[in-house]
Amino acid sequence: MNYPARSFASREPKFRRNGKIRAREVRVIDEDKRQLGVMPLNEALRLAQTKGLDLLEIVPNATPPVCRIVNYGKFQYEEAKRSKDGHSRQAASRMKELQLSAVIEVHDFNTKLAHAIQFLSADMKVSVRLRFRGRQRAHKEFGFEVVNRFVRGAAAYGRADAPPKMLGERDLSVIISPLPKDKRPALPAGIQPLAPVAAESSAEPAEEAGPDPSAPEDAGDSPTMANAAS
Repeated sequence: MNYPARSFASREPKFRRNGKIRAREVRVIDEDKRQLGVMPLNEALRLAQTKGLDLLEIVPNATPPVCRIVNYGKFQYEEAKRSKDGHSRQAASRMKELQLSAVIEVHDFNTKLAHAIQFLSADMKVSVRLRFRGRQRAHKEFGFEVVNRFVRGAAAYGRADAPPKMLGERDLSVIISPLPKDKRPALPAGIQPLAPVAAESSAEPAEEAGPDPSAPEDAGDSPTMANAAS
């Protein structure tokens, strides 16, 4: 009976250090990042040992390989921090933000929904935020209805990670993640596809929506909301 092949992660460390280094001679950089030049491996190891540090091969494909004298524990910590920061930047670059209003007009709503579908079809997450202004805070149900309608409108292309929730007293938020490519339909007519985002591109909001013309900061009410408030 044939069993499927199993893949195993390599146990080879990312960087060789000390006795694991195989070259006969190496180019050495000290703990202060000063170039010490090329020397036999044994001499480089003795130098690191006298300092109570490790010799780490950081450029194995160079001729000769480049090694650094380092505190290995500190080096591992800094590498892990750089990797975490890189992942955070990459995740941020794949998130676009759209801002709504509790009294958004139909045309603006449909335009923002088309943008969300564009982003989701390019495998980006979409952060939807709605800010309550003025007396709108007394009738948050209108904002929830707008955001839930938006989530339903994008449902063929993405799903909400969690139900919409309040962030503080003024902001209602939800994050929509793209569905797998084979679960998404083709883009509707009139919506152009976006090129995939490069992994290291910087994050920036997709669209800055100013206050909705129908929702001035002082009043912040539509006729419907005003009637509800009275």
